Parts: sequence; C-alpha cells; structure tokens
Amino acid sequence: MGYINWAEITGLFSYYNLLLLFKGLGITLALSAFGCLIGFLAGFVLAVVINTKAAILGPIRSVVHVYFFIFRRIPFLVTLFLVFFISQYSGLRFSTFTVALISVCIIAAAYLGEIIRSGLESVHPNQWEAAVTLNFSYLQMLRHVIIPQSMIVVIAPTFSFFVMYIKDTTLASQIGVMELTSASKILSDKGYSATLVYAVVLILYFIVSYPLSRLGKRLERKIATARHH
Repeated sequence: MGYINWAEITGLFSYYNLLLLFKGLGITLALSAFGCLIGFLAGFVLAVVINTKAAILGPIRSVVHVYFFIFRRIPFLVTLFLVFFISQYSGLRFSTFTVALISVCIIAAAYLGEIIRSGLESVHPNQWEAAVTLNFSYLQMLRHVIIPQSMIVVIAPTFSFFVMYIKDTTLASQIGVMELTSASKILSDKGYSATLVYAVVLILYFIVSYPLSRLGKRLERKIATARHH
C-alpha cells in the first residue's frame, strides 16, 4: 500500500474525477431503481397470478413457480452474461446498460414476486372470506383488503433487496457498464491510490444504502402502528 499525500487527495477530488464518480453512482442508482421498480411491478402481477385459484391459469401458475424457483437461485452475474450473449447472438445487440437493466429486472421480478406472494398469503383467510361475503371482485379484494394488510410483510424485505442490488450492480462492470466500480477502476488505473479510491467508493455506497435501510424500517413501523390502531 503506497503513501497517500495531500496532493493525491486533492487531485482525486478534482472536478472531472468527481464527475466520473458521480456519473458512475448515477448509473448504479438508475440500474437499481428502474430495475427494482419494473421488477416489483412485474413481480406483483406474477404474485397475483400465482395467488389466483382459476383453473384456466393453472399452466401459467406452474410456469411462474418454475421462473421464481430458477431465477432466485441463479447468480446475477450468470443472468447478466446470459442476457448479454442472447442479445449479441440474436442480432438485437442491446447497449450494455440495457442488458444490465434487463438482467436486474429478471432477477428482481423473481425475488420481489416471491416476497409479494408471501405477503399476500400472510393475510388471514378470514379476511379473504369476509371480502367474498361482501361480493368484492378479486381486484377489489386486493385493493381494499389484502394489499393494505400485506404491506407490513412486504416493505422490509423489498427495501433490503433494493439495497442489496445497489451493491450487486457492481457486477455490471463485467460487461462494460460504466457504473461506480468501473469509475473507481479508471481512477485507480490513472495512478491514484486504490486504498483512497475504494475508500471513497465505500463511503458513497454507505451514503446511499444506509438511509434507504432506515427508510424501509421507518415505513414498516408506521404501517405496523397504523394497522394496530
């Protein structure tokens, strides 16, 4: 580990170096936020499909169960390369950012869909029966009865997954996405101390991740308090 002097510190925090770091951080956040948002919406639809009892949807439910099972067990890096090579060999040739975003969405939909499914199933059967008694349609049941009660189960693991994926998007650098880790590697290759560069990256990840973790816990407490009043 080399000696770190003041000139190196001030050089690292020059305008263009900071611009590179914050551009990388922005791409990291965009990948995580858009990927998890799309994944949450897709996961919600899939969780609702699994939760239905309609016989006609039986084959679709089986496919969704297999999808959840497989993509919750495949590492993100494997999914990333799978989407990348499919993109290349199919002639679609998506940008590396699009490949990474699709990969995040695929994994997020599987994980968040399972979280939402667990949340829906956590609602006591009496609540479902009461909604049926009131002649609610399935969508009305979800909107007015089931979803509000399932949120306390869903919020905490959803935020935990989001924070986890902010860190996991570092793997997108493997296909050339200019996210935070890629930016830090460029700075390190320019001659700045790796210790200093990655200490700054660590701080940036903490600044983003810690408030999100606290926000998730705060929302969970607020929903729990409202539910018991």
